Amino acid sequence: MDYFKKILRYAIPYKRYAWLNIISNAFYALFGTLAMVSLFPMLSVLFDKTKRLEIKPQWTGILDTKDYATNYLNYFVTQKANQGTEDVLIFMVVLVITMFLLKNLFGYLAMYFITFLRNGALKDLRNDLYKKTIDLPVSFYSEKRKGDTIARITNDVLEIQYSFLSILELLVREPLTIIFGISAMLIISFKLTIFVFIFIPLSGFIISRIGKSLKSHSDRVQNEQGFFLSILEETLGGLKIIKGFNAERIFTEKFNESTHRLFKFSNTLLNRQNLASPTSEFLGIVVIATLLWYGGQMVLVEKTLPAEMFIIYMALAYQILTPAKAISRASYNIKKGNAAAERVLEILETRSAIKDAPDAIIKKEFTDGVTIENVSFKYQDEWVLRNFSLKVAKGNTVALVGQSGSGKSTIANLVTRFYDVNEGDINIDGVNIKKMTQKSLRGLLGLVTQDSILFNDTIKGNLQVAKEDASDEEIIEALKIANAWEFVETLPLGIETNIGDSGNKLSGGQKQRLSIARAVLKNPPIMILDEATSALDTESERLVQDALENMMKNRTSIVIAHRLSTIQKADTIVVLSKGEIVEIGKHHELLDKKGVYYNLVEMQSLA
Repeated sequence: MDYFKKILRYAIPYKRYAWLNIISNAFYALFGTLAMVSLFPMLSVLFDKTKRLEIKPQWTGILDTKDYATNYLNYFVTQKANQGTEDVLIFMVVLVITMFLLKNLFGYLAMYFITFLRNGALKDLRNDLYKKTIDLPVSFYSEKRKGDTIARITNDVLEIQYSFLSILELLVREPLTIIFGISAMLIISFKLTIFVFIFIPLSGFIISRIGKSLKSHSDRVQNEQGFFLSILEETLGGLKIIKGFNAERIFTEKFNESTHRLFKFSNTLLNRQNLASPTSEFLGIVVIATLLWYGGQMVLVEKTLPAEMFIIYMALAYQILTPAKAISRASYNIKKGNAAAERVLEILETRSAIKDAPDAIIKKEFTDGVTIENVSFKYQDEWVLRNFSLKVAKGNTVALVGQSGSGKSTIANLVTRFYDVNEGDINIDGVNIKKMTQKSLRGLLGLVTQDSILFNDTIKGNLQVAKEDASDEEIIEALKIANAWEFVETLPLGIETNIGDSGNKLSGGQKQRLSIARAVLKNPPIMILDEATSALDTESERLVQDALENMMKNRTSIVIAHRLSTIQKADTIVVLSKGEIVEIGKHHELLDKKGVYYNLVEMQSLA
């Protein structure tokens, strides 16, 4: 129930619809009972069982409600009969139609209002999930499968809609239908109603026993759905590799194994779920049969209950079976929805490891430089950086080089605060980056990565990620600086051309130049280039390198380089090995030393 309460808080903004739903459901339950009761005078007239009563009865108290209602009905029918038998029948027919019309009208209104509440709560839940997905640090997704996160936002949220939010419809309508129905049944026959009181808790107990282990079964199904969505996401992302290495069979078998497990888990879950309905229906038929036997004795043998009243009683008894079964299934659905809610709330309640300090400042200007002081960092157990220190003065370009795994890209992740340092400090203009808001920190930074991360949008839309209100003229100017306008202007729709999923309609060099143009459009004082040319051919590298040089003019730049030919003009070159600085200096100075940097240059020149 704790998960149920947490999910229900999303219904609070839509409480006016909840009140309108409650009112409509109250009238629905009332007119549903009156619709059945209104059949009684019709049957009395048809069976000619109406007692002639010319004197209007007097109310004597709540204990005589049944007798008063019967006598008043007889009096009313007698008055109508005096006007003609046909008038009585017409009036009774109109009464029955009116009751059923009002019942269905309020039933529709109840569903109409609950629709706004359910869909509104669902919208807000999805919005919060997406916001939390973006707010969580990069480190969170290095440990989680993306497909599992997608499954939580899609499948699990839908499960919450079908299980938890659908119960909102039952909270008022079904209990009131039962209360009004039983009230009328008590008035008709107290003895018969005792059987109904026995059935409701018995049914609820049996159904709850059936659904006791449902949460664990549902949890397995949802986890497996997340797993096979992860396989699908990885397959679509790595389709070229899968085909290139003839690995279709490996991935097909992996996917088939997942769907087979899902098949088994789903069968167990659904079979247990399907058992609830026939069980509750069978229990209902047992009660109806018992009522028919005992009520028949009262009508035919004891003659203590009129036949027409017994028919109405049976109609009322059958009418409350449906809401009774719905309430039984509701507890079952809560157990089933608990697994989905737990997975969704796990994301919503995850505390971000990287948060703004309470007194974090908003830094808008960059005046001095970036200082990294005695920084040590590890992703898991092994240290990636140890006691790393570096000063990057304003306007200077500092290049970080070294073999793979030496910690170059880690420095970019730490400066942008995608991860927090374990030890040491990173300062901008003497202010620790932990003491400024993440938004203002990243507002000072521009980022171009090795993988050109583009979106399925137009060229204009991709660049406006950096500056939402950028004009077409600003976008074109940024494209020119990045050497990208030469191919963009030849496209059929220019900057309005859609570049496809991940920009796959473009070549590697074109995608990278668009990434550079995006950073140029942002126009930040500090630029971080994380191996921006390592994945390009020679011609594309030249164009991209020219674009990078254009972009880095009058900017402070931290360049992480794999190809050493691209950083020869850097003010300072820092050579890393196993997370520590082994050499530092300018290009020619390091070559003269004939040390690690010299060997790296020699290896690349031979390659």
